Amino acid sequence: MEFGGTFELEDTTIDEVWLALSDPALIADALPGCEFLLHVEEDDVDFDELADRAASLDREPTADPAVIAERAFREGERYAALVQVNVGPVNPAFETVVAIDERAQPHMAASGEGQSGDSSFEMSSAMTLTEVDDGVGVEWEVEADVFGKVAGMGQRVINPVANRLVKRFFSDVQSELRERQLDDVDDLEGADASEGEEDDGIVDRLLGRSGGNSS
Repeated sequence: MEFGGTFELEDTTIDEVWLALSDPALIADALPGCEFLLHVEEDDVDFDELADRAASLDREPTADPAVIAERAFREGERYAALVQVNVGPVNPAFETVVAIDERAQPHMAASGEGQSGDSSFEMSSAMTLTEVDDGVGVEWEVEADVFGKVAGMGQRVINPVANRLVKRFFSDVQSELRERQLDDVDDLEGADASEGEEDDGIVDRLLGRSGGNSS
């Protein structure tokens, strides 16, 4: 199955949107049905342990670029999420692991898979930010193979659900951008000279200038 489209975020810049989409905490809040989204290193992911860890974390979306830089997505790293999705009469909770395959502003690509009792999926996705008249356009595409009970419902049922989730996700991202008024990256680059090197490093990491592989 293939999905895709463009969503426009108003009154913002590519730098601001990239900063927001670098933050796993903001993504977890904006993604419908997402209970947690955490970095993982082990191959055999213990989702019960991750749920306990997530409950103990005090990790809110923030406009502070230093905080975001510390926890931002990294190219080549893996992240686990528990996401509940309502598809027709069923609402499976997928234990999902996603790898960040590419991350360099304005483009990001990821791939992963998810398991729920009687359903599973494999997917690859990509997202590119572009300037538009009133803000930023997010061009997105997903290719997915779905198996089990959910697959049995067919693409006519799954497609509207996927499009609704994406629309709600980007609407929530828009709300977060407006609420938190993320710092202007240009202001960060013009910070006091005594802090310039540290601030530039933060900006570079968030904008993908360092290749996205720093840990």
